[in-house]
Amino acid sequence: MLHTIGALLTAAALVLATRPAHAAASCESLTALTASPGGAPLQVTLAQPVAAGAFTAPAGVPDGPAGASNPYLTLPSFCRVAMTLRPGPTSDVKAEVWMPVTGWNGKLQVAGNGGFAGTIGYRALATALAAGYAAAGTNTGHTGPAANTFATEDATLDFAYRAVHETAVAAKQAVDGYYGAAPKFSYFNGCSTGGRQALTAAQRYPDDFDGIVGGAPAIFTTKQAFGQIWFHQAIALGEGAIAKEKLPLIHDAVLAACDTLDGAKDGVLENPLACTFDPGVLACKPGAASESCLTAPQVESVRKVYAGATHATTGEKIFPGLERGSELGWSPVPVSYAVDYFKHVVFKNPSWSPASLGFGVDVAEAYPAAHQIFDANDPRLGAFAGRGGKLLMYQGWAEPGIPPGHIVNYYAAVKAQTAGAESAVRLFMVPGMGHCGGGDGASTFDMVPALDRWVETGTAPERIPASRVRNGKVDRTRPLCAYPRYARYSGTGSMDDAASFICAAPEKPSAFSLSPLGTALAKGQRPKARG
Repeated sequence: MLHTIGALLTAAALVLATRPAHAAASCESLTALTASPGGAPLQVTLAQPVAAGAFTAPAGVPDGPAGASNPYLTLPSFCRVAMTLRPGPTSDVKAEVWMPVTGWNGKLQVAGNGGFAGTIGYRALATALAAGYAAAGTNTGHTGPAANTFATEDATLDFAYRAVHETAVAAKQAVDGYYGAAPKFSYFNGCSTGGRQALTAAQRYPDDFDGIVGGAPAIFTTKQAFGQIWFHQAIALGEGAIAKEKLPLIHDAVLAACDTLDGAKDGVLENPLACTFDPGVLACKPGAASESCLTAPQVESVRKVYAGATHATTGEKIFPGLERGSELGWSPVPVSYAVDYFKHVVFKNPSWSPASLGFGVDVAEAYPAAHQIFDANDPRLGAFAGRGGKLLMYQGWAEPGIPPGHIVNYYAAVKAQTAGAESAVRLFMVPGMGHCGGGDGASTFDMVPALDRWVETGTAPERIPASRVRNGKVDRTRPLCAYPRYARYSGTGSMDDAASFICAAPEKPSAFSLSPLGTALAKGQRPKARG
């Protein structure tokens, strides 16, 4: 009898644990959710409580690098809701919403994707949940390799812009059903493809989110892919090919010329746009050892990477180049996203090779109107800013894939064309950081708390703390400064301590002038493909 009573009490405790304080419904009852007005048809395929530390990522889903720590072990108990959304007749968008049983901060955070997506980012959901948010994510409408992104028209449209929007709508409905209250604020946080999703939300669906973080945004996919193949050809093909062993030679020469421009000789360029290093200084002289210099074709290849893609006949600037200081991240292997884009979108030939795309190719092949659904470079954010939305963008200056010059250009265009941009948009450039992380700079930071304070208090962030972590330990801290300011050494104190740096205005504002692409955006002109 006592055993039976104990079992009943335990069962009752488990039931109560699936409900937050003042809950409107149990977790299991959320299987009854259907589409809200204006939302896509949805089917809840799973609604179940997950005990603290008990979550395991589904088998076969990429879940972080080998040897990475398990972020799920320290998670609190939460309600896990999985659903299928169908914004189009053949759509198959998978989404999940995680809601903490206790300690909910009253807000929703939707996580972005990388590459061509195809999976839900469970680690991103764990990070948001651990911080007290209800969290949501999507596979964007397909699973598996990049080719599946284009298997159907609906899959392509869902990846391009529909999946994140529909996930946000459905997640708010699930939150309201579980807690009995809609989220006080809704945020989006993503990098790379997630950065494109961030800007897509601000441009296409300005009512979805109160605050948006967009890192290294791939917002001009069509020309970006062309530019990335340009880098590959310059670095890896022909007489000008640069062996990986020579990249430190170029990087060291850049540092020798420009490292102290920010007042600190520390191996990182805080303000690379002020650096005018020319690789011609490394040109081989008669009798010089080949490993200590660059051949004439190699000098031209480095110049091509810095300059960015241009049309061989017209000289039209197609896309910005990589910045000085990024050399250690250059790779002879082409960016897979660009290769897949040309294979499956431009030429529809899975056997296509980057070697077949000449420097003089007509860029119109890569930039027809039909492919512009992947672009999110409209600088007119008036609807988002007008309702009080806040957009925080960031990118690494040492980015080797998506040229940081494009986000600089885009930010200038937004400020020129969006009323109220000064109170709605901020850009933070991260010195020494590669693509969404890594590199020699202070690349460990969290933009969400700064965004949250901005949304809650109206105080825009001017500095964001960042650290460099090596071998599991912090060995340097730096302030990330709201662009165009940059961290400059004050002249006293440790160069590894953020307290020794001020956020300074650039000494040469002209160094931050727009490229032809940025000028066109600022004037409200959509860049045109030219033959």
